[in-house]
Amino acid sequence: MQVVITLPDEVAHELKAKWGNLEQKLLEILVIEAYREGSISTGKVRELLGMETRLEADAFLKQRGIDLNYDKSDFEQDLLAIQK
Repeated sequence: MQVVITLPDEVAHELKAKWGNLEQKLLEILVIEAYREGSISTGKVRELLGMETRLEADAFLKQRGIDLNYDKSDFEQDLLAIQK
């Protein structure tokens, strides 16, 4: 799906000067908010932002002050993976 937004030119130019690629920045903002509210997983964050590993996605979220959603079942899965 493609989403189109309209911004006044002066706002778009100011934001582009500050953030660079507006499409990428808006995607990141959307992904962060969806993760924060529990709508998507870390795996989906990784997929949507084109990251290769979960660790990369975790670092992306942590750099932006987002608490990682990591519960007992995640820990147990990680423990099983390590034991294999």
